[in-house]
Amino acid sequence: MSHKPNVIFAAGTPLIDRTVGELVAERPGRSRVFQSFNIDFCCQGGRTLREACHLRGVAVEGVIEQLEAEMADPAAPASNPAELAPAELVDYIVEQHHGFLRRELPRLHTMAERVAHVHGGHTSSLVEIFQVFIGAESELTSHMMKEEQILFPAIVALSQGERLTGTLDGPISCMIDEHEAVGNALGRMRELSNGFEPPDEACNTYRALFAGLHDLEKDLHRHIHLENAVLFPAAQALVEQQN
Repeated sequence: MSHKPNVIFAAGTPLIDRTVGELVAERPGRSRVFQSFNIDFCCQGGRTLREACHLRGVAVEGVIEQLEAEMADPAAPASNPAELAPAELVDYIVEQHHGFLRRELPRLHTMAERVAHVHGGHTSSLVEIFQVFIGAESELTSHMMKEEQILFPAIVALSQGERLTGTLDGPISCMIDEHEAVGNALGRMRELSNGFEPPDEACNTYRALFAGLHDLEKDLHRHIHLENAVLFPAAQALVEQQN
């Protein structure tokens, strides 16, 4: 079944004054444009395009040009998870994004530990990457458990018409704070790894680690965006409908 997006877009609002979060919710392919300019569309998705470009020090005209080119791309994917109903979006996030983390985190942990042990003696940043990764891994593991055992079942129940005792403000605020912490960890690992670019002399494990961390960053950006900009506002709207 097709659903309209869970995010409300302001009709007639100029592109430059819309938030980067809603722009990606409307067309997921725009995430590639923002990533190319290193614009955060997940944890900082509430900023307008104007504000985001100013903070990154990039020309807004160049970003808009790329966004318009993306709209004209016939290869853009037809499906958009932001159009799923809340309960279906919960299933999508658990299957696609939580599943990705459960597969990738142990693999990346093993590689990060090995690379830090073998190469950390002469490249101290690799030791710090491992330390930052361990913190992010622990945060994400706890985060997924809280979502799957507490917040997500409450959202599914709401979508099925069950009444909620209290609000979701506290749990959602906690999840957003944890997203911010993970986003900061990703940024630090990107900084320490020179944008996930291994040196010419790097071994295969070293290269595989940086490639995997880059993939982790891309997936988490989409994951956090779907929760912050789409699922959580939709859940709060369901609570308001009960009142």
